[in-house]
Amino acid sequence: MVSRRRVSLLLLWLPLACSSGGQQSRAALPPPSERTVVGPGDVFTMEIVGEKDLPSEYQIASDGTVDLPYLHTVELAGMEPQEISRLVRKRLIEQDILRDPTVIVQVKEYNSRRVTLLGQVAKPGSFALTPGLTLVQAISLAGGLTSIAKSDYVRLTRTTNGKTVTVVLDVGAITDGDADDVPLQAGDRIFVEERLF
Repeated sequence: MVSRRRVSLLLLWLPLACSSGGQQSRAALPPPSERTVVGPGDVFTMEIVGEKDLPSEYQIASDGTVDLPYLHTVELAGMEPQEISRLVRKRLIEQDILRDPTVIVQVKEYNSRRVTLLGQVAKPGSFALTPGLTLVQAISLAGGLTSIAKSDYVRLTRTTNGKTVTVVLDVGAITDGDADDVPLQAGDRIFVEERLF
């Protein structure tokens, strides 16, 4: 009898016969994009060391701007967190507000960058990409798998540099510790198949 682990490994590593751009082995999945630029709707925290009375959490408006203490409206869409830190520090110095500030910026929610979960999950939909979000965590955000979900046949579709790849993953093997979880990137689409009885 073929063990569940062996079946899991087969599903994870054997390419599936299909047309171009169709399902491929897990090894064919490009690594997630490391780009962490912010956009409208994203929430970040900002600490100016020594300025304890300032708000710490900010959300980027639909036009890509945010109102910051001392600096008023600043265009931030398309910038990395470290670029925001440098810009705020530079403006505070240029406007003689602070002499040598230390500015710490961390993104809390990438609402402009989302992943989509469909099929046999409790709450299908689109979810904000939080830093480090993985496949299992995203399924959890969607309320988990339904009772008729085919956990060993979960399709993940990713587009990187204009190339779209779909792989089949075994979520059961991941949760059992037999396979590594999969980090997600903005735009990933996950579809959980229904079991056939």
